[in-house]
Amino acid sequence: MFYEKLEGNLAQCHLCSHNCRIKEGKRGICGVRENEGGTLYSLVYGRLVSSAVDPIEKKPLYHFLPGSRAYSVATVGCNFRCLNCQNYDISQIPKPQKPIVGRDVAPTQIVEAAKRYRCESIAYTYSEPTIFFEYAYETAKLASKEGIKNVFVTNGYIAEEPLRAIAPYLDAANIDLKSFSDDFYRKICGARLEPVLKAIRLYKELGIWIEITTLVIPSLNDSEENFKKIAEFIKDLDEGIPWHVSRFFPAYELIDLPPTPIEDLDKARKIGLETGLKYVYQGNVIGGGESTHCHSCGKLLIERHGYRVAQCDIKASRCRSCNSEVDGVWQ
Repeated sequence: MFYEKLEGNLAQCHLCSHNCRIKEGKRGICGVRENEGGTLYSLVYGRLVSSAVDPIEKKPLYHFLPGSRAYSVATVGCNFRCLNCQNYDISQIPKPQKPIVGRDVAPTQIVEAAKRYRCESIAYTYSEPTIFFEYAYETAKLASKEGIKNVFVTNGYIAEEPLRAIAPYLDAANIDLKSFSDDFYRKICGARLEPVLKAIRLYKELGIWIEITTLVIPSLNDSEENFKKIAEFIKDLDEGIPWHVSRFFPAYELIDLPPTPIEDLDKARKIGLETGLKYVYQGNVIGGGESTHCHSCGKLLIERHGYRVAQCDIKASRCRSCNSEVDGVWQ
């Protein structure tokens, strides 16, 4: 889906904002879409490499069916090359021209598994769901018919047409906004900032519940200026969008950097709240900024310990204490 044939057996992919022009016999940046005779094929349709039952809080989604379970699925491949990728063993493995690993699992089988494990949603995660779009799209359509929600955990590099196509079946997304610096995106991720901002705006416009995550990497995106720009962008879009600022741990090609100091997460959270965001959370750290409080009266609404929800005190999307609306998708 979402490509055009060009002269000389070239194929141009329009699935994500790279818009790869792919020569015959070659693959796009993602490593999983290949040109055969001018026709572009997905190499990962029905090729599941990872699946698990996760708490929805692990995505992280804190304002979407809290305490529920998501059936998480992934294929190999990614259209980014993040130097800090924690799942590089599946995201980067197909590059360049390496075999596609995974087991044969049809969309119907994914939906059946989600039902069997009593999962309220299916999360397309671990690697970038955009690159296995057709697989996710067919699965999401089937899941929707069964009353199962669909969730993307994504880098936000999807193009407009495919996002509009899947939007009727997509209920929520956690989108990485890795930095507000285009230079960061180019050097660390092999991408650009503006397409991510454009996609985030479109997710919101299409009525998909979104939450934003920023992994705070020491010396690379941990400045107050960067935190402020991200917070202002989110607030301009909707002050009720939750922002997750998460702790970095050394991984992949950034093993020489230290873990994020907790005080940097505290600083980011403070800036987010002072900018006017209603909900700012700290991730990859237990004991600080993980519970939900009413933005109006301060009452504890959702008490979390790691990925576990200890209590949820929201009724009909409102705080029981002051009756203020709590942004989100609730049971």
